[in-house]
Amino acid sequence: MSAPIYLDYAATTPADPRVVEQMVRHLTLDGVYANPASRSHMPGWLAEQAVENARRQVADLIGADPREIVWTSGATEADNLALTGFMRANRARGRHLVTSIIEHKAIVDTAIALEAEGFEVTWLTPGPDGRVTPEQLREAMREDTVLVSLMAVNNELGSVNDLTALSAVAHEFGARFHTDAVQAAGRLALDVEAMGIDLMSVSGHKVYGPKGIGVLYVRRDPDLRIEALIHGGGHERGMRSGTLATHQIVGMGEAFALALDQREADGEHAHALRQRFLDGLSACDGIHIHSPLEQAVPNIVNLAFDGVDGESLLIALRGLAVSTGSACNSASVEPSYVLKGIGVPHSQALASIRFSFGRFTTIEEIDGAVEEIRRALSGLRQPAEATMNHR
Repeated sequence: MSAPIYLDYAATTPADPRVVEQMVRHLTLDGVYANPASRSHMPGWLAEQAVENARRQVADLIGADPREIVWTSGATEADNLALTGFMRANRARGRHLVTSIIEHKAIVDTAIALEAEGFEVTWLTPGPDGRVTPEQLREAMREDTVLVSLMAVNNELGSVNDLTALSAVAHEFGARFHTDAVQAAGRLALDVEAMGIDLMSVSGHKVYGPKGIGVLYVRRDPDLRIEALIHGGGHERGMRSGTLATHQIVGMGEAFALALDQREADGEHAHALRQRFLDGLSACDGIHIHSPLEQAVPNIVNLAFDGVDGESLLIALRGLAVSTGSACNSASVEPSYVLKGIGVPHSQALASIRFSFGRFTTIEEIDGAVEEIRRALSGLRQPAEATMNHR
């Protein structure tokens, strides 16, 4: 049995072979395997050098200073550290956080946990395009607002927020601005300085790097304080203790360096794939596009299919690897909270699937996927049509 066509790049990307090659060199006795915190011998120095080189590679992609890069176990931990660490450290200044109802669960669940601690959260509802406007944010701001957290790119829709405009509103009220940029890294031009971003979460495995490694960018500012969530050794400027996983860090660094070099080429490739995909499905009736194509990254397309439900369609699409939404929420049989959050009707939300492409997706795979979708729709809709005709 042949492997399914993989169109779930928004959930995770396969590691680029060039990334794996670098990682392997930092695992075994004949490579650079020592603890980077061991500064009393050459192997430790070499490991530290590898970590610092990767720190620079990540910083280069987002326009940061390498000293502003804090290693974490992934973007989920980075989001938790940004929200919980910041709110706890700054509770004397204010206890109000602003975010949106369609953020990634790593933000949503953390904000809910902060509410249980006594912090106040204002939940913004984006427009039908999945974007928050500066005017919406301005209306939500208060004197005691200390942090705004709004994602760069929505992981189910691909919609892109105007981070520069949103951060300007936050700063106008004296608050800090955090963004979950997991789906933006390597796909959008990111410059934390120009965009006015104070905190940014990114991940390795969404950019053709390894899982289990991420970064929280923390602007170097004596007034920006983060309370550590993990203690034991004071690593990462006291913000995140723990022995650094050199091979994963090197992998993320290499992945981000490649993403910087290939961002335009990867973007053109994704645009071509999306156009081919949508053109191929244009002859099918009853398809609705939830993603705002003009204000979205090209690698994510969220579609609804009339006359079917998403779970049945997923089963019928046995030749494709796709999802009904975020991989972090895929165990739920409820419709996507993101689609519900932008006002998609319940029945249509249940009939929606996210397709996401990547660096290694081919035109042939897109054509194969289109044929698979046509076949599945025909098979699922015919019984319903036959029943209606019989009546």
